[in-house]
Amino acid sequence: MSNSLYLTYPLLIFWIVRTIKSILFWLYLWQLKNYHIGRFIDHFKTYQGKKLILNWLLLFKATLLPLIFIQPLFAWIILPIYVAESLAFSLNIVKKNLRKPVFTFKAIFLTLIIFAIIIVYAYAIYAFNLVTILLLLFDILTPIIVSAIVLLVQPFFVLIRKIKLKKATNKIASFKNLKVIAITGSYGKTATKEFLTTILSSKFTILSTPDHKNSEIGIAQTILNNLQEKHQIFIVEMGAYNKGGIKLLCDIVRPNIGIVTGVNSQHLATFGSMENLLSAEGGIEMAEALPKGGLIIINGDNNYCMDLYKNIYKINPNIKKKIYSTNKQKINADIITEDIIVSKDSVTFIARDKEKEMAQFKVATLGRHQVQNLLASILTAKQLGMNFSEISDACQNIKSIQSGANLTTGIYGIDIIDSSYSSNPDGVIADLDYLNTFVGKKVIIMPCLIELGRQSAQVHYKIGKKIAKVCDLAIITTKDKFAEIKKGAMENGMTDKQVLLCDKTAKTLTHITTFCQKDDTVLLEGRVSADLIKLLTNKNGQ
Repeated sequence: MSNSLYLTYPLLIFWIVRTIKSILFWLYLWQLKNYHIGRFIDHFKTYQGKKLILNWLLLFKATLLPLIFIQPLFAWIILPIYVAESLAFSLNIVKKNLRKPVFTFKAIFLTLIIFAIIIVYAYAIYAFNLVTILLLLFDILTPIIVSAIVLLVQPFFVLIRKIKLKKATNKIASFKNLKVIAITGSYGKTATKEFLTTILSSKFTILSTPDHKNSEIGIAQTILNNLQEKHQIFIVEMGAYNKGGIKLLCDIVRPNIGIVTGVNSQHLATFGSMENLLSAEGGIEMAEALPKGGLIIINGDNNYCMDLYKNIYKINPNIKKKIYSTNKQKINADIITEDIIVSKDSVTFIARDKEKEMAQFKVATLGRHQVQNLLASILTAKQLGMNFSEISDACQNIKSIQSGANLTTGIYGIDIIDSSYSSNPDGVIADLDYLNTFVGKKVIIMPCLIELGRQSAQVHYKIGKKIAKVCDLAIITTKDKFAEIKKGAMENGMTDKQVLLCDKTAKTLTHITTFCQKDDTVLLEGRVSADLIKLLTNKNGQ
C-alpha cells in the first residue's frame, strides 16, 4: 500500500485537536438534553439537528473515504481539513464561544473516558504506522462513539443516582417540621418559585431549588448540600420529561402543598402523548402524592388545569384545593384580580379573596401574564398565614429578572426585552402581549420552538398570527417551522419582507440597526444567540 496512506505526525496532532472539539460538543449536547435519549433523538428532527449530520463537511469526509481506497493520494486532503478545524477550535476558545459541557462530575467522568480512548487510539495508529483512513473513520463516527459511551456508562450513573436520591429522601424525611411546597407545570414554574421565595422570605426561613435544578439529581443535590434545620419551608420546582417523573420527585420531597402553574404542549414530543404529559406536568401525579389534609393550588385561567381542578377529588379525595384566576367572570376563584395595569417595567393590580380582603400590588415584573404567577404565590402565602398587607410589602422586593425576562436599553436607545431564558407556546404569546404595550416599531427575534410533537405546525401558525397583530418585523433564527410562522403572519397582514429567516448574528444585527431607532423595541424570545444579546444590549455600541 502506498506510503501516502500512512500517518504523519502533524496530521495526528491536528486530528487530536479537532477530535477534542467534536467530543466536547457532543457531550455538551447530551448534557443540554439532560442525558435523556428521547430529547437527544428529538433534536435531530429540528433543522439545526439535521445540519449536524447532513452538512457539507461531513458529507465530503464520507465521500473521501472510498476515494482514498481508489487513489491513495486523496489521503493528503485530510491534513488541511484538520488544520482548518483546529484553527477554528482555537479561535472559539479565544472568543470564549466554545460549546462544551458544564464540567459536573458526570461530564468530567465521560470526558476523561473518551479522551483516554482517543489517546490510546491515536497512539495505536502512530505506533503501528496504520493508515490515516482510520483517523477519518473515527472522525465521522465520533457522534456515535460518544453517544455509545454515554449510554454504556449510564447504568453506573443510575446506581449513583439511586444512592443520592435515597440519601436525599432520608435526609428530608428527618426534618419533621419542614413544610415543602412543590411547583410543576409546562410554564411559569420558575417565576412562581422566585416570586414565592421572595414573598415568604419576609416572614420565614426559606430554601428553594436554584435555577436549572428541577430534576431529581438537582433537587437531591439541593437537599444534601443546602437543606438545614433552620429552614422552615422548602420550595421545589419540579420538571419532568416522562410519565412518572413528578411522582418520583414527590416521593423524594413529600410535599404538603402543590402548585400547578399552567399546562401546554411544550414537551409533548418527549412525553409521547398528552395523557402522559397531563399525568406529570399536568399535576395528576402531584395531587396523588399529597398527604391527607394537603393542599393543591391550581391556575384557573388554563383549561387543562381547570380539568384537574374539577376532577381533583376523584384523584385524591383527602386533599384540599384552591384556585386562582385573573378573570372574575369566568370562575369563582379563591383569589382574583381587578384593574390590571401593565407598564413597561411593572404590573399593578388589585387582588381580592373570597373573604373580601383586598390589597393593591405594584410589582416590578414584565407583562400581564406574570399576574398569574403572582396570584399563585400570593394565594400560597395566604395559606401559610401571611395577610395581604404583608404580602404586598414583600412584593416590593421582587425584581424583573426573577420572572425570566429583563428590560434594558440597548444600542441606539432601542428597548430590549430579553426573554431568552426559556420559551414555550403560552410564553411567546404572553411576551408578544407585553411587547404590544410599547410605542414605536416592534420586532421579535426568536427560534422555532422544539419538542412540541404533532402540535408543532399548529402552534407555530398561531404564533405567526399573533406576530402579525403586534410586530412590524419578525426575524426567525431557525428553519424548522419558519414556513408555518410566515404563513400565519402573512395571512394576517404582514408582507414577505416583514418575516425573515436569518441565523447569522451579524446579519440579524444589521437588520435591527437599519430598521430600528430610539424608542423602538426588540423582543428576544427563547434561545437567541448569546453574541447577539451582547451586541444588542451593549450601551457603548454604535
